[in-house]
Amino acid sequence: MFVVTITYTAPLAQIDELVPAHRDWLDRGYASGLLLASGPQLPRTGGVLLARAASREELDAALAEDPFNRAGAATYQVVRFTAAKTAPELAHLQEQPTG
Repeated sequence: MFVVTITYTAPLAQIDELVPAHRDWLDRGYASGLLLASGPQLPRTGGVLLARAASREELDAALAEDPFNRAGAATYQVVRFTAAKTAPELAHLQEQPTG
């Protein structure tokens, strides 16, 4: 599983122009099963994604298609982790640690 933090590098006016296309990209990510959660950072300096991808390469390929990325309007920090424990309602997301 991956946590992705997105940091805007463009003015919010440019980000706002890209938001509709970014939301379409998010919808495709949810439909494919890649994305599990997403939302803006507070204050509004970027966003956060929770993703489940088979590999870092798969995730990087998807992030490359994000309109924020394509426009050079954001940077991405990716952290891979194992969801070894979860709240009961998220138990389906649990993974076995991989040493």
